Amino acid sequence: MRIIFLGAPGSGKGTQSGILAKTLDIPAVSTGDIIRNILKTDDSRASVLKSYIDKGELVPSSVVEELLKERLEHADCSKGYILDGFPRTIEQAEALEKMGVFVDIVIDISVPDDLICVRMLNRLTCTKCGAIYNIETEMRPKVSGICDLCGGSLKKRSDDNEETIRTRLKVYNDQTLPLRNFYKSKNILHSIDGSADLKTSSEEILKLVRSSC
Repeated sequence: MRIIFLGAPGSGKGTQSGILAKTLDIPAVSTGDIIRNILKTDDSRASVLKSYIDKGELVPSSVVEELLKERLEHADCSKGYILDGFPRTIEQAEALEKMGVFVDIVIDISVPDDLICVRMLNRLTCTKCGAIYNIETEMRPKVSGICDLCGGSLKKRSDDNEETIRTRLKVYNDQTLPLRNFYKSKNILHSIDGSADLKTSSEEILKLVRSSC
């Protein structure tokens, strides 16, 4: 079972892919998480990756493809996985197929840009396990500043500022939205309203996946 989540930054695809991964017992593979984990190390690629992220730009496809290929070779991906954050362009989608990865369903989470901006400005991330919270929604932590899952500290990401968010949304709209037509032509694209509450969206996604896979 191979699933792709499409959606602008802050659309909730990371949260939804995590929920679905637990339900289906397959890993959620986030290229964003892979990159952020590298940034915490002394890996030689860290400084280059940081230069793109700080400007709200996409990391070059060749670099992301290499990182993703390494991750998909892990044993936990043998029974399937959920891709979050890749592909972002038609070229990346074609590269994915050249890698031998053909997906069963693509779920496109649609959320208005203004709502995404509000969500991301109120987003907090656990510095230890990477869990995501939002101080203005039902995803707020039980204890302010503390991760419910591991007790780690919650911090605002450095790129969660309005200027960078707007840049990231523009990049998404310019480069990623054409993927809808790419996957629509393959009859595997399904869109949902990501502005709905978390439970409603999760139930709709699970229903789509079970009917398609």
